[in-house]
Amino acid sequence: MSGAEPTGATRAEPTRGAVRRASTTLRRAGLPLTVLWLAFVVAHLYVATIGWVMPALPMGDTVFVYEPWARNALGGGAIVGVTESWVYPQLALVPMLIAQGLSQLIHPLFPGSYAVGSASYVVAWSILVTALDAVGFAFLLRGTAARRSRIRRGAALLWMVALVLLGPIAMFRIDAITVPLAVIGGLWLFSRPAVASALFTIGAWIKIWPGALFVAALALLRGRIRMIVSAAIVTFVVVLGLVLLGGSKNLLGFLSQMSGRGLQIEAVGATPLLWLTQVGVTRIQYDRQILTFQLAGPGVDLVAALLTPLMVVGVVAVAALALWKLRAGASAWRLLPATMLALVAILIACNKVGSPQFQVWMLAPLMLWCLFDGPRVRIPAILVLVDYALTQAVYPVVYDHLLAAEALPIALLSARNILVVVICVIAIRAIVRTPVRRASSLALELPETRRS
Repeated sequence: MSGAEPTGATRAEPTRGAVRRASTTLRRAGLPLTVLWLAFVVAHLYVATIGWVMPALPMGDTVFVYEPWARNALGGGAIVGVTESWVYPQLALVPMLIAQGLSQLIHPLFPGSYAVGSASYVVAWSILVTALDAVGFAFLLRGTAARRSRIRRGAALLWMVALVLLGPIAMFRIDAITVPLAVIGGLWLFSRPAVASALFTIGAWIKIWPGALFVAALALLRGRIRMIVSAAIVTFVVVLGLVLLGGSKNLLGFLSQMSGRGLQIEAVGATPLLWLTQVGVTRIQYDRQILTFQLAGPGVDLVAALLTPLMVVGVVAVAALALWKLRAGASAWRLLPATMLALVAILIACNKVGSPQFQVWMLAPLMLWCLFDGPRVRIPAILVLVDYALTQAVYPVVYDHLLAAEALPIALLSARNILVVVICVIAIRAIVRTPVRRASSLALELPETRRS
């Protein structure tokens, strides 16, 4: 019996070693893929359904604005962006038309004349956004190395947590269509820069903000000629299509529409003036042409006039700072996500429009930051998630009270707006603090970037 003990101990040791190795591998891999995809399904089902019971009609734009635009275009009426000026770039109409087609297919499930413009279209929009997110999610987790990557899986989980915290606004606005395009484009920046540039350009023709990601890539990465040519080709195809449809007069109508807008109550720059509603200096009014609540009163027009030039200066300054750090020897790999987040935060902070869906713009840069420079993303990630929770608390939870200029919702909105500025400052600080490396170190890093 005693002779058997060493043998048993010898056999047990490799077994324990294998268990330890398997445990280490599991920890490095992160959550199993099945758990992540389950989280994807649960998050999208939750966000798609919670809007039906929340106040302030968080799905209102989808059913009362997008659906009539699509119905008119398909029914021989006005085509926004083509026959008349429009607040969005023209490709934004494409997902609205696709959702309208889907709604007709599922309409029999929602009997009643009102259903075509309400339930069926909302469900169709949910399906479209979920399908596009699923493609982006799959790209994030694709490939043998990526499927084993704890960092990739952590970024995927962050996406789902952010979606839940931001709520219905994360799905039921046109901005949701651009998120997976930005994610896939970011994943391909180092291996397929021309394709990434094309995706960013398509996104910019839907909602302008992905252009900020293109600016960051153009400033920091090699292959600039390929990126410019790719963006030019996409733009040429879009413009040619619009000209052939007779929309040349309204080609840049979205820019003129934006320039003519007032100061929306949720805009970051409106925060001090919004507090003045408490003493009757300013007031909240509804613009029926733009369909937004805006501020009126002393100083409002001045702030609105200053924000756009400030945005341009901020974008140029951040791009120049990042380029200077790159030429000093900093890694493009580490500079890129912080630069993207800083640029997007500037677009939000210096915007006359403060729509809650704008906050979703920070999601793609944040996920890319997880992948490219994980150790430095913890604080920005926490702040963005808090920002999202505050955004949902304001809209739709207490939005009706905000319109009544009550102090508590104004305080919540102010905290959210301050967070946007803080996130911008932290991203800029990350650019400044990106370590400068010698040429030999940078050369060793390049193969890793290409494997991404």
